[in-house]
Amino acid sequence: MTTLAEDLDMIRDAAVAAGALALEHRRRGLKIWSKSGGSPVTDADMAVDALLKDRLLRARPDYGWLSEETADSPERLGRRRVFVVDPIDGTVAFMKDKPWWCVPIAVVADGLPVAAVIHAPVLDETFVAVAGGGASLNGRAISASDVDDLEDAEVLADARLLEGRDWPEPWPAMRFSKRNALAYRMALVAAGAFDAALALTPKWDWDVCAGALIAQEAGARVSDHHGRPWAFNRPDPRQASLVCAAPALHPLIVRRSASIPLAI
Repeated sequence: MTTLAEDLDMIRDAAVAAGALALEHRRRGLKIWSKSGGSPVTDADMAVDALLKDRLLRARPDYGWLSEETADSPERLGRRRVFVVDPIDGTVAFMKDKPWWCVPIAVVADGLPVAAVIHAPVLDETFVAVAGGGASLNGRAISASDVDDLEDAEVLADARLLEGRDWPEPWPAMRFSKRNALAYRMALVAAGAFDAALALTPKWDWDVCAGALIAQEAGARVSDHHGRPWAFNRPDPRQASLVCAAPALHPLIVRRSASIPLAI
């Protein structure tokens, strides 16, 4: 079994190569179509998926594979380690030539991420972490914010998320911002640039797996909105919802959100 450091070096190099390939496709002009659920996909998404699958599984043929752009197979459930990949997280931003897209890759072992990278090519930002080894951005250690009050906290979410519900406890005024890619939102919380990221609907493993490890290694807390910890590489590769927050804010968010039923 390879070391986590070896796996991290490998997925970091692969993410950088994937980002370069995506940028080259965009320079040449993208082919865009809609998937069965209506979300857009490009020829760059598919090319990056093929590159990563070939490169990573050739290096680690005994690992499983879970990717947004590859048909899922139950074979991964029997593998000790699994790659969890979103070839381009934030495809809409990528299509519109906005910078907030990234390539997230995680290695999962026994249901938990143990090595992770989130590479944002346009921003020249590479977030990495290994289990028990802390998290870094471009080689510098990062940590979640020490904010302990939701009042005026900076939150990555749609402000409308909190409208039209009968909340048992009112929410204080917060500052809301948007970024297309879920993985990148979690990386920004890990780096202390924002205090929390929140979503109350199910999220695919490939969107949040790498971000979960990076955020946790940076001191943030990650769970669904009932406070349940996440587990990965399950038959249904989704998490019920997302609360990624500074350690003091996480329980405040969960306390207010726990009355909302879980969708899965």
